[in-house]
Amino acid sequence: QLQLVESGGGLVRPGGSLTLSCGASGDIFNIYQMGWYRQAPGNERELVASVTTGDRTKYADSVKDRFTISRDNAKNIVYLQMTDLKSTDTGVYFCNGDGGWDDEGYWHQYDYWGQGTQVTVSS
Repeated sequence: QLQLVESGGGLVRPGGSLTLSCGASGDIFNIYQMGWYRQAPGNERELVASVTTGDRTKYADSVKDRFTISRDNAKNIVYLQMTDLKSTDTGVYFCNGDGGWDDEGYWHQYDYWGQGTQVTVSS
C-alpha cells in the first residue's frame, strides 16, 4: 500500500506563490497518473492538475497558466507549483495516485490518497 504525504501548504496573500510536495513511501514510476485535487468548504473534491507516466499533463481551467504539476520518479515526489494565487484557490489539497502496473506488468486500478494539506489565500 503506497502512502502519500502532502506538505507545503499554508497561508498566503492573493497574488502569492506556494509549492506543494507529495512524498510517496514507495515507487511512483509505475503509477499511471499522479494528481492534485482540492476541496473547498461545502464543495466537492475537484481535480486541479494531473500528470501521467508519459508526462502528459492536464489542468482545471481555473488554474491553467498559473499552476504547474511535475513528477520526479527518482525521488518519488510530485510537485504542484502555484502562482498568482486567488482566494478561490483556498482549500485542502490532496495528492492522488491513480492506476498502474505491478512488477510483473499487470494493470491494477490503484487509488491512493494522502491526508491533504491546507492552502489558504487571504489578505
